[in-house]
Amino acid sequence: MNWREVNFDGIVGPTHNYAGLSYGNVASAKNEGLVANPREGVLQGLQKAQHLRGLGMTQGVLPPHERPHLRTLRSLGFTGSDAEILTNAWKSSPALLKNLMSSATMWTANAGTISPSPDTADGRTHFTPANLAAMYHRSVEHERTGSVLRAYFPEGEHFAHHDALSGGTHMGDEGAANHNRFCSDYGDEGVALYVYGRSAFDVAKDLTFPGRQTLEASEAIARQHATKSARTLFVRQNPAAINAGAFHNDVVAVSNKNVFFYHEEAFEDPAAMQAMLREAAPEIAFEFVEVPSAKVPMCDAVSSYLFNSQLISVPGEDKMRLILPVEVEETDSTCSFVEEMLASNGPIGAADFLDVRQSMRNGGGPACLRLRVALSDQQLGAMGANAVLDDMLVADLEAWAKRNYRDRVEGGDLGDPKLMEECFTALDELTQILKLGSIYDFQQ
Repeated sequence: MNWREVNFDGIVGPTHNYAGLSYGNVASAKNEGLVANPREGVLQGLQKAQHLRGLGMTQGVLPPHERPHLRTLRSLGFTGSDAEILTNAWKSSPALLKNLMSSATMWTANAGTISPSPDTADGRTHFTPANLAAMYHRSVEHERTGSVLRAYFPEGEHFAHHDALSGGTHMGDEGAANHNRFCSDYGDEGVALYVYGRSAFDVAKDLTFPGRQTLEASEAIARQHATKSARTLFVRQNPAAINAGAFHNDVVAVSNKNVFFYHEEAFEDPAAMQAMLREAAPEIAFEFVEVPSAKVPMCDAVSSYLFNSQLISVPGEDKMRLILPVEVEETDSTCSFVEEMLASNGPIGAADFLDVRQSMRNGGGPACLRLRVALSDQQLGAMGANAVLDDMLVADLEAWAKRNYRDRVEGGDLGDPKLMEECFTALDELTQILKLGSIYDFQQ
């Protein structure tokens, strides 16, 4: 049976803006107040997806969520028509409305955690949407994310779904951004490595910024998915990395199959992490590409997003390929390291630099924009939506974005009922393109 890793890229939403909502995300804070270009953002994302398709990868998309999140506004006491709710919320609490107009759902690495069927007791692929409890603007996402994942991957013979974890920040779960899967090939039994920032019930005195993923949340997801305990590992992210702006582990590490590419300051105990992996899966020929601080300081790793890249196995290529943001090429230390690495005859043999600046300014690189799902041909055929890209779907999505998206959104626009109407119209059209049915609240 043929297996592949499918990347499902998040479509940038019509309300994409720079509100600086993510505490601990250096880029988000630095660029607060800039004018955003949602149309450019969505087209940049589709161009990235097309680039991967051109390499021979299977590429899908995930839709944005409806914004504003009217259900939350109603639960907080705002009444009247949709336009009245929006206008009154903007007048009463602009900060609240900015959170509920966020387009952060584009970063689908946080959509959920996925355990492929070779790793689970019942032989099904398991999905748990992330509760994203650490950040208010993202904590409203999991219900819609769950409904989208269920529409894409129907519950039954091939797929199993779980609700997001309850328990608030004590069970803070940030999804696949803090989860790595290692294997010899995608259809083989793998090893799950969960990376956490703190324990749920201890005070993390070594953290300045919040540790968004807790150990207990990671353990709970592993129990839900019924993965084999001997091949399910938990390691702590280095507090220094979190304090430097690596709010998710995928800011300082990325894996693919048997290769782990990471900064030497990414983990609290990298030597122990390597030993755990080798002991858990002696049949996997692990290759660790550890980047020394002397060559790439942590500040450069975070600002360039060297590790928030996609590490992929391209059909027909012997070595792996990195999909990097252009900021890596524009940063002296990271550009030099990539050149040196490619010349070293190691497991990574090629690098492509892509422009995703609209996302990068909010702290989301190529890896943030995609959710990885290992699927067999049979499972791919069992999907319940028109979400895997081909030339026709790409053309439809590009035309849809150009027709519906603004090329300029700034803070004051978020209280404009016209922007809300444009968002709802765009998403209604998108559900028809992706054959999703009525999944949004405004369609009910």
